[in-house]
Amino acid sequence: MTIRTILKFPNASLRLPAEPVIEFDDDLKILAQDLLETMRAAPGIGITAPHIGVLKRLVVIELGPNSDPGFYVNPEIGQASGEMSRHMEGSVSMPGVSDEIERPASVHVRYQDLSGASRTVEAKGLLSVCLQHEIDQLDGKFWIYRLSKLKRDRLVKRFEKLQRTVKE
Repeated sequence: MTIRTILKFPNASLRLPAEPVIEFDDDLKILAQDLLETMRAAPGIGITAPHIGVLKRLVVIELGPNSDPGFYVNPEIGQASGEMSRHMEGSVSMPGVSDEIERPASVHVRYQDLSGASRTVEAKGLLSVCLQHEIDQLDGKFWIYRLSKLKRDRLVKRFEKLQRTVKE
């Protein structure tokens, strides 16, 4: 297992759609474990292969230290509730900043596990938020583009200021 380098905003690769996974082999399992270790080191609760520059549809989510990690290959949202909820979101590619995003309160997600078996999950609460956030990332939609232009511009300025402070 290797901790990989996470691409930072505004890297253009974060806006590219990921390709479906078609080979369910040892390389995929190694990539999944690398993502898990990279996410834990960041730290974060969700990460995608595109976050490390690998344009494959693979998501890893671990909601807390007492929960098992979830590995979602080729995830797709089948249904979303009409009820909406707001939640603070951020990204391992944009550490130190977050903002509130409104999304459906629950989603039904179809995906494959690391062996290629088809699965479904009815996600609510934080898992729902994370799956929607990471599936957006797989589709090339970076989370800040769900904010109004004014909020997005303010958040980007805060992030740029944080990055200058870190480098000094």
